[in-house]
Amino acid sequence: MNADVTESPKRQPGGKAAARHVPQAVAELPRQVRDELVRRLRRKGRPFTKDDVQVVEEPMLKRAVTASALGNCMEWFDFGVYSYLAATIGKVFYPGASDAAQLLASFATFAAAFVVRPLGGLFFGPLGDKLGRQKVLAATMILMAFGTFLIGFIPSYATIGIAAPILLLVARMLQGFSTGGEYGGATTFIAEFSPDRRRGFLGSWLDFGTFVGYALGSALVTLLNLALTDAQMLSWGWRVPFLIAGPLGLIGLYMRLKLEESPAFQQQLDEHDQKLAERETNRHEFRTILRKHWEPLLICVGLVLLYNVTNYMVTGYLPTYQTEVLDRPGTTSDVLVLVGMVWVVVLITFMGRLSDRVGRRPVYRWAAIGQIVLAVPSFMLIRSDGWVLPALGVLVLATLLAGFAAPSAATLPALFPTSVRYAAMGIGFNFSVAAFGGTTPLITEGLVSATGTNLLPGVYLIASGLIGLLAVRFMPESAGVPLHGSQPMVSTEEEARELISTSRELETFSRR
Repeated sequence: MNADVTESPKRQPGGKAAARHVPQAVAELPRQVRDELVRRLRRKGRPFTKDDVQVVEEPMLKRAVTASALGNCMEWFDFGVYSYLAATIGKVFYPGASDAAQLLASFATFAAAFVVRPLGGLFFGPLGDKLGRQKVLAATMILMAFGTFLIGFIPSYATIGIAAPILLLVARMLQGFSTGGEYGGATTFIAEFSPDRRRGFLGSWLDFGTFVGYALGSALVTLLNLALTDAQMLSWGWRVPFLIAGPLGLIGLYMRLKLEESPAFQQQLDEHDQKLAERETNRHEFRTILRKHWEPLLICVGLVLLYNVTNYMVTGYLPTYQTEVLDRPGTTSDVLVLVGMVWVVVLITFMGRLSDRVGRRPVYRWAAIGQIVLAVPSFMLIRSDGWVLPALGVLVLATLLAGFAAPSAATLPALFPTSVRYAAMGIGFNFSVAAFGGTTPLITEGLVSATGTNLLPGVYLIASGLIGLLAVRFMPESAGVPLHGSQPMVSTEEEARELISTSRELETFSRR
């Protein structure tokens, strides 16, 4: 029995003490679940009925998770390709510059996509709250696939001059604009489909798709580097991974068009049509979100910073750090980072399930503390000679990254109510990624180049760990708790009956 629900003996008239009976079903509830159910029962003024609990059909749930994860897989396939080809892209599109300038120009083009991500979030987020999650996610898939496919056809600087890097910039910004509506929408969609007790596990599959896509993209580039000469890679080999994105995008689009709308959004349409109409006429939704939801927005920014600085440090900067700063052979550095990504893929769903059992806050907290303590030692290992110590350093960072990634898709949507969830996620997530995540490779490379200190990436990770730990301090626990504005979600009819029975006992107990 949980200590926080155990009742102490109550003094009765006549001086006798009597224990207040606590129903077993109530005693077994985590505190945050019990408190949320009590609030809902008070608003309803009665226990739950069958109509108050949403049972999610397993086939529909699997389709939603798969289609959402595939979009992230495709986005990060492109990201892995671009990260591993940063030096090559610099030579193709900025041939007149020095090696350092080429890298900085390549990372600046990479970062430019993140500048427009908040604009994409501001555009697609409100649309997702008004028109539905499924329709907007289909649109972002089309734009993302087109932008990636386009990069594979851009002529080199030697062919069309300054127009080449300009076209590359346009394609990257198109990708960034579409991605601004992608992750916030995908996390919202999965969260609103997932049963409350399994949201961490099911949400972790979204980032499972992220790292599978990165691993596939980086593995493809590694194979091309092994199979082709440097001249062939510069001539045409670098285009191959981007051209593969077209068919992947069509597959993802087909799957998303087959999806139904999320239960939470459908419930909003069915029960709150008048409020929806009022929101559609609200021209100041952005200001409304900032005014009414500024606290969860700040928490969202802090958690996203914690996750994405580590994410882009490992996936975006580490390959180049090893080759350009440590003078390590390209194949060696590629394989080391690829091993780290495979390790994240192995860990992430276990971490997601762990967050369902122990809570999101403990998983975030210990991963943040681990980063503060282990970031600099990890980079000391990475710069060591040989394979074993560098691989150990990469695996430590990958483990921390899995601790941040696994609970994110379940935690961030739970900060906001259904009516503004997509838009608020678009604002908080994309602002943080644009300001802190996507700029990590550029800023870190600039700091290392300016100072010559190759442990600065570790110091940068310590700073992000401290900020993230502060966000975790104020973050509400959401494991097992129904989303704001959504019905309680369960996997089976048996779970629904159990929840209805528990609500009756809880109402009786809370009235004593």
